[in-house]
Amino acid sequence: MSRTATPSVLALLCVLLSAPPAGAQEVDLGFLLTRAERSDWMETTTYDEVVGFLDVAARNASNLHLTYFGYTTEGRALPLIVYGNVSGPSAEAVRASGKTRVYLQGNIHGGEVCGKESLLMLVRELASGRHAQLADSLVLLIAPIYNADGNERVRLDNRPRQNGPLGGMGQRPNAEGLDLNRDHMKTASPEAHSVIGLMRDYDPHVSVDLHTTNGSRHAYHLTYAPPLNPNTEPALDTLLRSEWLPRLTERMKDARGWNTYYYGNLPFRPGSEGWYTFDHRPRFNNNYTGLRNRLSILSEAYAYDTFRNRVLSTKDFVEEILLLVHSQATRVKSLTAAWDAMDLVGKELAVRSEIAMNEASSTILLGEVRTTSHPYTGDMVLEREDVEIPTPMPEYGMFVPTERSRVPLAWMVPVTDNSTMDRIRKSLDLHGIVYSTREGAGIQAESFRVDSLLRAERPFQGVFEVEVKGAWMPAPPSVIGDSAILYIPSAQPLGRLAHYLLDPRSDDGLANWAVMDELLEEGSWYPILRTVE
Repeated sequence: MSRTATPSVLALLCVLLSAPPAGAQEVDLGFLLTRAERSDWMETTTYDEVVGFLDVAARNASNLHLTYFGYTTEGRALPLIVYGNVSGPSAEAVRASGKTRVYLQGNIHGGEVCGKESLLMLVRELASGRHAQLADSLVLLIAPIYNADGNERVRLDNRPRQNGPLGGMGQRPNAEGLDLNRDHMKTASPEAHSVIGLMRDYDPHVSVDLHTTNGSRHAYHLTYAPPLNPNTEPALDTLLRSEWLPRLTERMKDARGWNTYYYGNLPFRPGSEGWYTFDHRPRFNNNYTGLRNRLSILSEAYAYDTFRNRVLSTKDFVEEILLLVHSQATRVKSLTAAWDAMDLVGKELAVRSEIAMNEASSTILLGEVRTTSHPYTGDMVLEREDVEIPTPMPEYGMFVPTERSRVPLAWMVPVTDNSTMDRIRKSLDLHGIVYSTREGAGIQAESFRVDSLLRAERPFQGVFEVEVKGAWMPAPPSVIGDSAILYIPSAQPLGRLAHYLLDPRSDDGLANWAVMDELLEEGSWYPILRTVE
């Protein structure tokens, strides 16, 4: 963690001396402002200021706890606010409360700062005593600054054309140049290890990931997305698409005055008209969370709206989500428990997918922008115009399998001393996938015979991704031998995630991320087996 405080942080902490005493029923925290508020929305809050802000808030509320859930590449501790009627901020205390748990995350991309600012404002309101009814049924886990290293790399030319903050913002990747919203399966960063550890230990029932858009010019103040992987529990997808998201859209418009809709982009190539969502793979936060059987919502404030509007619309969206979850807290716990208990053995799950049309014609509100100049660099900035252009077009907001794989009774990994097997075990432990160790002799297994390996021509996130081709067939005795195995049952809460991680054909599994490279070649056996008996 950074050991020095900026002058603004020192000033903020000095204010604490005159702050009301902790434990007061109603606390006036009008003095506690984000840098965005103090600078009239010209600048964004630094890491040290975030920590100082959260510390002041936590000292002024007995049900607000400041803790940390991990570290960044450069050693910054990742702050977590735990709000609710709990005995302490630990995962054990939070789960023992029996409350419905909601995780709110900002700044997975260091330049998309509206989530960070809005969550700080929410924390201040919670510390002041507002929204007190939420604590009756919920525990909130609030991580305002996930990509803390990226947040600190402020430049005026980061995220060109975005409408503020004009004083600059951080960069998209972390300090290693990794996009943290592509790292939930390969887990190459300490930040990914930290946040997946949080999901494993605290196990939030609902997760909200806050972003700012890129690209397309539309009339929405904010767009959103549910989990997009086809293996997401269908009832989870239906609840979000048919009930929650339409209700949130209505509330955001009628009660808050914001236009919202499903996240999408216009095509970059002519001749493919439509409103296209992004990606189905669980390397993305909301898709990963969906494979954990947890309700997940992606939020994207509109990049060309004012910085102030982006922060306030994001904050309103988060508040509406919290009110909705609060009203259905018992139902949420019941549903997630039922999804965890489902037995997937014998079902066919997707391992590769493609985007598909879910509406032949939707009316999308396109918009207009005006071009201005950055006052300090002269670079082009785009500002949202208050214009709505209803435009019918196909909507591509879902994914369908192009290839499926049968869910086995169990996956099996021979216990050896090589580094590949060690990485597999560590991955299982990190995600919280349940396994045991037993003897492999006598188990009727299937093994995947590798026919070919297709390696990407260019690296992505530092990895040459691999597509493994071949077929399952009865495993020769020599493949199993008499050694012990890690036995990973598919009938477990994280069965969907285990399937996507371990299947050789998965487009986001361990094989895809080159974890198996030292053991795979044409004509070889994939080192993870499966059994149907």
